Amino acid sequence: MRKGRRFIVLFVCVLAAGAIFGPPLTGWVLKLLYPRPYEELVRREAAEFSLEEDLLYAVMKTESGFDADAVSRAGACGLMQLTPDTFQWMLGQSPPENGGQDPFDPGDNLHCAAALLRKLLDHYGSLDVALAAYNAGMGSVSGWLSEEAYSKDGRNLHAIPYPETEAYVKKVKHALWMYGKLYD
Repeated sequence: MRKGRRFIVLFVCVLAAGAIFGPPLTGWVLKLLYPRPYEELVRREAAEFSLEEDLLYAVMKTESGFDADAVSRAGACGLMQLTPDTFQWMLGQSPPENGGQDPFDPGDNLHCAAALLRKLLDHYGSLDVALAAYNAGMGSVSGWLSEEAYSKDGRNLHAIPYPETEAYVKKVKHALWMYGKLYD
């Protein structure tokens, strides 16, 4: 069964379970869909880089589905799907305390991704723009911000020209909202 079909079947089952057994079961099932693995690592990196834990979970869920061994078609690696160049750049900017340099190690990968997210949030000042840059790269996003077709003020994007990036931003923000509803 394709991934999309499985999700629809599971979603219908969650709705039916909620109707029959009430909100506690629905919340339990939704927490299975939006888990919080690597809690100690996430807590540590969120604190070090002044990020919301839920943001790290939302990006991790969207990027790899919590698969530390994931590799994308573009060669992005690990939980947070960092390209080798980005991973090396962040190692130089903010090396992990343990000195690790393995993009598939959950701690190293999460550390470099959290450092990158903090850098993007500080640079752009907007979650949506930072997420677009996480997906499409700073060069692309900085170019979009300089074009009136995508940005009226040079700071925010009112349109994202890459459909994949537009969908990515929406997906991460939805996951962020779900984590907030389920755990906060």
